[in-house]
Amino acid sequence: MVAVLLLLTVTFSSAVAAAKGNEPTALQKARITISLTNGTLQDFIKKVEAETSFKFTFDENEIPQKTSISVKAIDEPLDKVLDKVSSTSDLEFKQISNNIHVRSKKRPVSQPKAYAVQQNVFQVTGKVSDENGAGLPGVTVLAKGTTNATSTDVNGNYAITLPNGSGALTFSYIGYLTKEVAVENRTVISTSLAPDAKTLQEVVVIGYGTQEKQDITGAVAVVSEEAFVSRPNTQVGQLIQGKAAGVQVLTNSGKPSAGFSIRVRGTGSLNASSEPLYVVDGVPASDTRSINPADIESISVLKDAASAAIYGAQGANGVVLITTKKGKSEKPTFEFGTYTGFSQVWNTLDVLNGEQYRDLMTELGQNTDWARYTENTDWQKEVFQNGRSVNYQLAVSGKSEKTNYYISGGWMEQNGAVRSSTMDRGSFKVNLDQKLNNWLNVGTNLSYVRYHDVDVADNQAVNQGGVILGVLSTPPVIGVYNPNGTFTSNPFQDWENPISSTDGSDRNYKNQRVLGNVYGEVNILDGLKYRSSLGIDYINATNDYFLDPFRTSYGRARQGIGRYGTNLTNYWILDNTLSYTKTLDKHNFSVMVGGVLQKYRWENASIERTGFAGSSVTTPGAGATIQSASADKSEEANSSFISRVTYDFASKYLLTANFRADASSSFGPGNRIGYFPSFSLGWRLSEENFIPLPDFVNDLKLRLGWGMVGNDNIGSNAYRGLVGVGANYPIGGVILPGTYPSTIENRDLKWEASNQTNIGVDLAVLNSRIMLSADAYLKKTTDLLFRAPIPHSTGLDNGLTNIARLENKGLEFQLTTHNLVNDFVWDTDFNISFNRNEIIDILGETLINGGVASRGDISYTKAGGPIALMYGYRYGGVDPATGMAYYLDKNGESTFTPATDDRAVIGNPNPDFIYGMTNSFSFKNFGLSVFLQGSQGNDIFNATRIEMESMSDPKNQSVDVVNRWRKPGDITNIPKAVWANTDNTRLSDRFVEDGSYLRVKTLTLSYDLPGTLLSKVKMSSVRLYATGENLLTLTNYSGFDPEVNAFGGSNLVQGIDFGTYPQTRNLIIGLNISF
Repeated sequence: MVAVLLLLTVTFSSAVAAAKGNEPTALQKARITISLTNGTLQDFIKKVEAETSFKFTFDENEIPQKTSISVKAIDEPLDKVLDKVSSTSDLEFKQISNNIHVRSKKRPVSQPKAYAVQQNVFQVTGKVSDENGAGLPGVTVLAKGTTNATSTDVNGNYAITLPNGSGALTFSYIGYLTKEVAVENRTVISTSLAPDAKTLQEVVVIGYGTQEKQDITGAVAVVSEEAFVSRPNTQVGQLIQGKAAGVQVLTNSGKPSAGFSIRVRGTGSLNASSEPLYVVDGVPASDTRSINPADIESISVLKDAASAAIYGAQGANGVVLITTKKGKSEKPTFEFGTYTGFSQVWNTLDVLNGEQYRDLMTELGQNTDWARYTENTDWQKEVFQNGRSVNYQLAVSGKSEKTNYYISGGWMEQNGAVRSSTMDRGSFKVNLDQKLNNWLNVGTNLSYVRYHDVDVADNQAVNQGGVILGVLSTPPVIGVYNPNGTFTSNPFQDWENPISSTDGSDRNYKNQRVLGNVYGEVNILDGLKYRSSLGIDYINATNDYFLDPFRTSYGRARQGIGRYGTNLTNYWILDNTLSYTKTLDKHNFSVMVGGVLQKYRWENASIERTGFAGSSVTTPGAGATIQSASADKSEEANSSFISRVTYDFASKYLLTANFRADASSSFGPGNRIGYFPSFSLGWRLSEENFIPLPDFVNDLKLRLGWGMVGNDNIGSNAYRGLVGVGANYPIGGVILPGTYPSTIENRDLKWEASNQTNIGVDLAVLNSRIMLSADAYLKKTTDLLFRAPIPHSTGLDNGLTNIARLENKGLEFQLTTHNLVNDFVWDTDFNISFNRNEIIDILGETLINGGVASRGDISYTKAGGPIALMYGYRYGGVDPATGMAYYLDKNGESTFTPATDDRAVIGNPNPDFIYGMTNSFSFKNFGLSVFLQGSQGNDIFNATRIEMESMSDPKNQSVDVVNRWRKPGDITNIPKAVWANTDNTRLSDRFVEDGSYLRVKTLTLSYDLPGTLLSKVKMSSVRLYATGENLLTLTNYSGFDPEVNAFGGSNLVQGIDFGTYPQTRNLIIGLNISF
C-alpha cells in the first residue's frame, strides 16, 4: 500500500501540460491511391471515403458548383493528397476528429441579417470548439424556432443577428452532439461540442490490449455504457443479461445478496467451474457482487478460444473484461446520480385457508383441539414486504494532455421483498493516468468496497429453516407469536413458522475488498512500449450467526448457537509486456510478448458454540460448549508466457494469433505446463473491387477462428492425496484420535482442454443503419475432470481424474437497426442464441445426483445426451378406484410400485434458445427504453409442488389439492390424502413444467432538461427517469418465477425449484446530474 500511496501522490502532483508528441497524425497514417481528372468535389470525397475511415463535411452554398479537381497519387499519405488538391483549387481542408471539413478560400464573410427596425437588432458572436479546445469550422448555429442560421468560419468563430436577447441558440455538427444554449441577453456566447460516441470508431478491449471493432476477427460481444446507463443496476450480471448473444445469465434467486451464474456458449465442465474468467481493469476477480456497476465504462465478452486464448488455462469458459471509467472532458466534470426504488414479489401462490386446512387434517386422521387454532394467517403477507432500495453516486473526472482522472464514491442499500433480507455496499474508486514526460506514463486503477448482507434461507425444507417453503406450508390456523413471545409452531410438529427463520437469528456477512493495479509504461522507441502492472484482489470477509436461546424451539434445544468465521483471500498478479506497432504503407502489424506471475492465498477459520445463558452477548465466546472449530490455509501459484501478433492490410485482410504457456501448482509435476495457441482470420469482402456488391452494402467481413483454452479452476490441492482428522483407532485397548486418507493422489491430473472453432460474418447495410453479426461455433472439451469409481479396498469411493469429453455447438445472431433517425429516433438491438451440449464420453458412467428432500436424486448425465437432464418416473395418473397415483414402467404398463430401472429422462433444463431485445425511442428531450428478455424450451422441475401437493404430513398445501380424490369413481389428477405416504409424490414428470418465459425486464422513461434551463442552473445535463423492472412476465410456469435454480451455479443439477426466493417487480425513480 505504501507504493500505491506514493504513486497516487506522484500522479496528483504531476498534473501539468503535456509536451507535443511526435507520433504521426491520422492524416499521415491514412494512405490512398487515387487518379482523378476534372472531377467534382463529390467524386473526390467518394474515393477518399472508400479508402479511409474519414468523413467529409462542407456547405453546399459556399463551394462553387463548378469546382474541378485533378489529382494523382499512388499510396501517398492523405495529408499530402489534400495539400495537392488545395494547391491547385480554391479549396482548403481541416481535420476535426474523424471528419475533414472543406471550405472555400474565397468564402464570403458572414454578414448579420438586417432588420427593418434596427433598434431591435441583437448581435451575438462567439467561438465553437471541440472537446480539446480547437475551433470547429462549419458548425451550424441556429436561432431556435426560426430559420435564422449561420455557420462558423475556419477557426470556429461565428456571428448571428437576432431580433432580441431572448431565446436560445442550437449548435450542430456532424460527429458531435447537438447543444442548446440560452441567449439570456449575452452578446458573446462561446461553447464546446462533445463527440457523439455513436459516430466514433469503437475501440474494443480484447485482453492485454485494444483493437478497433471493425478489425476484430474473433467472437467478441461488447456491452457499452450506452446500453445500460439508462437504467439502474446493482450487479454486473444485470448489465450483460439479454445484451450479448451466446451469453446466458442465470439469476438463481431474487434476494439482494444473490449473485449470477453466467454461461458463455453453454456449460463447459462437470466438476470444475463453468463460470467465465472476470477481469477488472486487467486484474482477474473472483466475486463480482461487490463491484459498483456505476463505475463501469464497458464490458467485453471473449466468447471463442481465438479471443480468449491469451488467458490460457483460465479462458475455457470465456472471459468477461470489465473496463471502468476514465476522464473525457478537459474541464472537471462532476456527476451525481441517485435513485430510490420499491420492490415486491410479483406473483403469489394460492394455498389452503384455515377451514380447508382443518378439513384436510381431519381427513388425514390428525385431530386436535381446534378451538386453540382459529387464526387465518396469510403467511405470504406476513413475510413478503415492500422492499426498498436507495443509491447515491458522486464522481469527478477530467483530463488534460498529461493527466486523466476519474474519482467516485457510491453507497447502495437494498431491503429485500422478503422480511429481514438486506444488502448494502459502499465503494470508492480512483482511476489515474499520468504522462510524466515523453517516455514515461504511470497510473493506477484502484477501488475499495465495503459490502454487507443479511441472507435468508431458501431452497430448503421448512424443517431446515427454509423461509419460502415455510411461507407456503405453515398452517394458516396459527399466529406469529405465542403469548410468551416465542414463535408459534405447527400444531402437529415442532416446525416453527417462517418468521422464526427471518427474525429469530442474527445473520451477517461482511467483506472489505481492495481491487486494482498500478502500472508504469515506458515508450522506448517510436511504436515500442514496455508496460509493467502489479494487481491485487484482497478480500477480508467475516460471517457471524447467533440463534437466540429462548425465542425459537431449536434455539431452546441447543441453548442458543453462536458461530463466527473469517475468510481471507489474497491474490497478486504481475504483468510485464513488451509491444511494438508499425505501419508500412497499407501494412499494419503489432507484436506483444510478456510474462505473468500469479499468487493466490486463502485462509479460513471458524468456530461454533452452544450453551448461551442469555442473548446479551452474542459472540461465540459466551457459549459454554464448543461444537466445532477449524482453521485451514492453502496456496496456489501460476506463471505464464503470453504473446500476440496482429496484422492487417488496409483493413481488408486481417490476422490475429495468440500463444500462451501456463504453469500451475494445482496439477501434478508431470502436467504442470499447458500450451494454448489460437489464430483468427478476417476478410473484408466489401473492400474487394473484384466482388460486386450492391451500393447499399457498407461493410461485409468474414471471420474464421480456432484456438485451445484450458480450465484450471479445480482447487489448489486437487491432485494431492489429502488426509482428514476425526478418525478413532483402538490402540492397546485405548481409543485414540487419528487421521485418515480423505482423497486419493493423482499425479497425472491436468487441466481440462477446450478446442474451439468459430465462423462468423459481420454485415452493415444502408449507411450502417442495419448491422448484423452471425456466428457458428463448435466447442470440444476433453480431459473433463470426473470422480470415477475406484476399488472399495482403498477405503474410498472415487477419485478425481481426466476422462470425460463434452461438446457444445451453436448459432448466435446479433442485430442492430437504426429504424428512425430524424426528430423521432428509434433504435433496436436484438440477439438470439442457440446452443446444444452433449456428453461424448464419461467412461460408461451415469451420473444421478441433485437431491430433492425425502425423495432422492433428480438430475441425470450420461454419454450421448445433454448435461443435467431430469430423471424420474413417468406419471400415469390417479386410479379412480383407489385414489392412488400410478406410474408407467419401462414397458409402458401401469404400476403402483415402479422399480428403480423404470425411471427415464423426463425433462431437459437446457433451453432451445435464449434472446433479448432492446428498443430505444427518443423525441426531443424524452426517452423511452424497453428491454425484453426470454428463454424458450427449458424445463423446470417444480419440487415445491411435492411439498405442496403431498398431503402426507401436517404442512399446509396448495389450493390445487381441493380437487383431490375423495371417493371411488372420482376422476382427478390429484391423488388422495394418505398420512406418511410418499408413493403419490415420487419424482416424476408430474412435476416437470415448461420454464419458457418472455419478460419485460426493464422499461425506462426519461426526460432531459433542455439547454435553456440548463444554462440558468449552470448544469451540463439533468436527467429524470423512472424505471420498472420485471413489469410483465409471460410464462406457463406455475411457481413464483421461472428464473430459478435451487442448486445455484451447479453444472450437474439445473432447473430445480425447491422454495427459491422469487424475482421481484421493482419501481425506481432516479436523477442524474452533471456540471
